[in-house]
Amino acid sequence: MIISTISVLLLIIAIIVGLSLIFIFVAGKYERLEVVKSSYALGTIINFRVFGSKGEKAIEEAIQKLNDIDDKMSAFKEYSEISKINSKAGVNPEAVSEDTYFVVKKAVEYSKILEGTFDPTIRPLVKLWNIGTEEEIIPEKSQIEETLKLVNYNDVILDENNYSTMLKHRKQALDVGGIAKGFAADEARDIFYKHKIKSALIDLGGNIFALGSKEDGTSWKVGIQNPFKPRGEYIGVLSVKNKSVVTSGNYERYFMKDGKRFHHIIDPKTGYPSQSKIISATIISDNSIDGDGLSTGVYIIGIDKALEIIEAIDGVDAIFITEDKKVYKTSGIDKNILTLTDEQFYEKL
Repeated sequence: MIISTISVLLLIIAIIVGLSLIFIFVAGKYERLEVVKSSYALGTIINFRVFGSKGEKAIEEAIQKLNDIDDKMSAFKEYSEISKINSKAGVNPEAVSEDTYFVVKKAVEYSKILEGTFDPTIRPLVKLWNIGTEEEIIPEKSQIEETLKLVNYNDVILDENNYSTMLKHRKQALDVGGIAKGFAADEARDIFYKHKIKSALIDLGGNIFALGSKEDGTSWKVGIQNPFKPRGEYIGVLSVKNKSVVTSGNYERYFMKDGKRFHHIIDPKTGYPSQSKIISATIISDNSIDGDGLSTGVYIIGIDKALEIIEAIDGVDAIFITEDKKVYKTSGIDKNILTLTDEQFYEKL
C-alpha cells in the first residue's frame, strides 16, 4: 500500500490535533475502509489503525473507555479511585468500580507470581526518585530504607463483596500504571470485537494489540526496539495475529549522575533501579493485561527465573535482550514469529 504525500501530511496533522483520518482504497470492484486516529490517555499517545465500516465509531467508543480508565486509575488525579484508596491508607477501605477492583486484584496476583519484583504498592518509592520529572534525585540510603517499609503487596486488602480496596498502613500508596495500560488495550480490543472489527492495530504507547490479521490476511509486523539506539530502530520483527506485545526497557526514562545511569524501573526489593542484566523484556500473550503485568517483573527478576516463570504460563511467551546483546526466547517463539534483523544481536541457544 502506498500513501500519497498529501495523505502523510494529513496523518501528521491528525496526530497533532487528535482528528481521525478515513482512507478509502479501491482496487477493481473491491473497496475497503481504513480509519487512523490518535489520542492521549493514560499518560501516553494512543494510536489506532482500524479496517472496517464501523471503525470510526469503534474508535470513538474505545477512546471514551480509555479516558474513563484514566480517570479511575491514575495515581496523579486527585479524584481518581486509586487516589481515594491512597488517601485512606491505614484508615478505611474505599469502594471502587469493578474495573479498578479487577486491575488491583490482577496486580496483586502478578506480584505473587513474580515474587514481589512487580508490586502495585511501589508508588512511595517512585515518588522518592521522581525519575522522568524535573525533580528527579538520588535519594539518601536512609530515605530508601524507610520508604521500603511501605512497599508490600500483601498489605493490599481486597473485599470482593463490595469491590472495596484498602492499604493496611498509613502513607502506603498504590500505583497501577504498570498494568492499567494492558487492561485498557484489552478493553479497546473488546469494543472492536463488539463492532465486528476483524482487523486493527491498537498502540497504547508501546503496548501493542494486533487484532486479527492485516487486510491481506498476513500477520501484523511489530518491531522490537533496539535498546541501544533511538526509538524506531529495531533488533527484530515479530509476526503476530490476535496477540498482545508489551515491552519493558530501561532505555527511555533515565537520568545521568556522575557518569552513572539511573533508569525508571525500580526494584521493589532494593529500592534502587534494577540491576538485572536484562535490558529489554517483551511479552507476547493473548491478553495485554498479562503482558503488562509480567513485563516489568520479569525484567527485574533476572534471565533464568524469568524464563522459568514464563514457560510455566500457558499462552504466554517472551523475548529477553541482555546487556551483552544476547536474545533469549521461550519455547513458543519460532522463526516464523521472530526474525532478527540486526546482526549485532544473536539468539542464545
